[in-house]
Amino acid sequence: MLTKAAIERVVAAALDEDAPWGDITSEALIPADATADARLVARERGVFSGGAVFAAAFRQLDPDIRVHVTVADGEVFEAGAELGRVTGPARAVLTAERAALNLTQRMCGVSTLTARYVAAVAGTAARIADTRKTTPGLRALERHAVRAGGGHNHRFSLSDAVMAKDNHLAVLRQRTGATTTEALRRALASLPHTTHVEVEVDRVDQIDDALAAGVGTIMLDNFSLADLRTGVAHIGGRAIVEASGGVTLDTVGDIARTGVDVISVGALTHSARAIDLGLDVEAR
Repeated sequence: MLTKAAIERVVAAALDEDAPWGDITSEALIPADATADARLVARERGVFSGGAVFAAAFRQLDPDIRVHVTVADGEVFEAGAELGRVTGPARAVLTAERAALNLTQRMCGVSTLTARYVAAVAGTAARIADTRKTTPGLRALERHAVRAGGGHNHRFSLSDAVMAKDNHLAVLRQRTGATTTEALRRALASLPHTTHVEVEVDRVDQIDDALAAGVGTIMLDNFSLADLRTGVAHIGGRAIVEASGGVTLDTVGDIARTGVDVISVGALTHSARAIDLGLDVEAR
């Protein structure tokens, strides 16, 4: 859930970055009592996300600004569509404009790209999930945008679940001399029963070690399609099967049809292109 506190924190940082000592252009050119009416307009097709963030950028700067977003997060919009209206003191509207657009365009880019991945696996049981490859400071916003695009969230942070990757297991084996199964069983025994445990494997012959430890999810990392099918059949429902590594729009459908439960896609957040939106001030 995207909380008000998370929105306010990100918006405050964006406004401070863009106008640390005020907007000297607006203060020099715009009369203090001038007002502005502006339309948020889409320059291209996309999936909307970030309405609350867009509004917060203006209201945090000046509570007298009125913002009305006319589309819901997750709604598809076409080029030329009006997505919202902003009315209030002109100086404040112009000062907050860039921060509001930057954040909203970024979120719409993530939701739009996510929707394309979700559409590519339609008809399968696989869900599209994000990763921790997010923009520093913007994770809460980008994760919300993934959900708006029809995707799902992976663990939010390192504090949320145990995810043993190859480097963790290499250090464990080197330090303790234990087998992978023994190391995982010891870890599981020390954890609360509510903590989910996932293990990454990069070869089919590593699957049994993870299964024997009783983990909840097995990630098949950079597997070929043939090995994914083999892995899914071998696991046989004894754990959630996640596919990861090198997933693209061209390959995600074939990956989904191997029978995996989850496909994690770093590109949803690290490679999404901002959707072109504009704030058009109307002449009076």
